[in-house]
Order: sequence, then C-alpha cells, then structure tokens
Amino acid sequence: MRFAAGTDRGLIRESNEDNYRIIPRSSKNPCVCVIADGMGGHNCGEVASRMAVDFIGNCVEQDSKSLFLCDDMDNEIRKLVENANKAVFETSLQNPDASGMGTTLTMVVIVGERLTVAHVGDSRLYLIRDEMIRQITEDHTYICELIKNGTLTREEAEFHPRKHVITRAIGSSPDLEIDMLNLEIQEEDILLLCTDGLTNMICDDEIYRIAKANEPEAACKGLIEAAKSKGGEDNITVIVIKCE
Repeated sequence: MRFAAGTDRGLIRESNEDNYRIIPRSSKNPCVCVIADGMGGHNCGEVASRMAVDFIGNCVEQDSKSLFLCDDMDNEIRKLVENANKAVFETSLQNPDASGMGTTLTMVVIVGERLTVAHVGDSRLYLIRDEMIRQITEDHTYICELIKNGTLTREEAEFHPRKHVITRAIGSSPDLEIDMLNLEIQEEDILLLCTDGLTNMICDDEIYRIAKANEPEAACKGLIEAAKSKGGEDNITVIVIKCE
C-alpha cells in the first residue's frame, strides 16, 4: 500500500482550515486516514478541524487494540467520532471566539481487505477501480437534500446560491448522525480522500485521470495544481492511497 497527502490554502483564502492525518499500518494498528475541512470565523475552522483530526489520531495511536480488535469495530469507530464531536462542541461553548465552529470529517480504516469509513459533511472518499471513479461517500449538504427529494435537478444545483451549505458537521451540536460504510478493497484499487476545495474546482473525470496516471505523491501535487489552475477558491487537501 502506497500513499501520500498534500494540502494548500489555495489562491483566495488567507489561511488553511483543512487538516489531515495518516497513520500507516504497523504491528500495532491498521492504516488510518482522516481528512477534515473546518468552518467558522476568526480562524476557528482551523481549530475545529485540527482538534477533530488530532483527537482521532491520538486515540488510534494510544489504544488501537480496543478500537480495531473487537467484535463490533464499526460501533467503536462511531463512538470515537462521536467523542471527537463532543470535544469540538464543548470547546465551542467554552470559548466565545470559537462559537459556531465545526468541521467535516471523513475517516478511513483499512484492516486487511476491509475498508471502513466514518463520514460527516462534504469532504469525499472516491474509489477508482476497473477504469472507473466512484464517489463512495454522500455529501451532507442542503443542495444534496433538495436533489434527493426531487426539488432540484443537478443542473440547477450547479448555480444555486446555497450550494456550499452543509447539513452535518463535527462540533455543530452535541448529537451527530454519522454515515458508516464498509467495502472490500481489491488489488490495484486507488482510494482518494479530498476536501471540497478540490471537487468544487475540477470534475471527477479529471480527478480520475490525474490519480490514475501518477504515483501518490505526484497525484496529490497534480490534483492541487489542477484545482488552483481553475481558480483555487478554497483550501485544497488530498490523500491518495494505491493498494497493491
């Protein structure tokens, strides 16, 4: 398994509110990747995303056995994300400057051939397999809700003024609905995690082309540069994992 990550503040934002963490597979823990895109004024988006990523990463490194060597790993991962949510939410209550802060979060755990995903918000996980790219996670956005209930078409959504409003975020409330997903990975699969600073700038076909044609480090650099060449309107963070 080969992997790389990259992050860039883009061409418009004054700071980078994205954060990520990769914990490589070892004798103590499986491969774990986390990506987060913060939101909130006074740079509190960066605080929220860093808190969530660090909370999860530190828990994995300190006690991976109880998380991943148990009968119900999905439930343990869910509880871990719920605890990260509570930590961010309580911090936002205690600090007036941090009021309203939150973050997306997409977490991937690879144990053997099993891929487990915990997901909140509109960062994404893609799977590239058999010459195709597929979005595995579902965006938790106001627009996606309208598309799902038939109120809006995908073409209309492209120019909707509330296109970027998310409906779920770590830290926005004490209770949180988390999407849990499982699938079997195969040899030659490519997994790609990214924040919406990438997907709002370039299409899935271009993501596929760059990720497929390059090794992970070059793919991350190429994807970030492609997003910046289209305007780089937001922070851009990418993790690419190639399975062997």
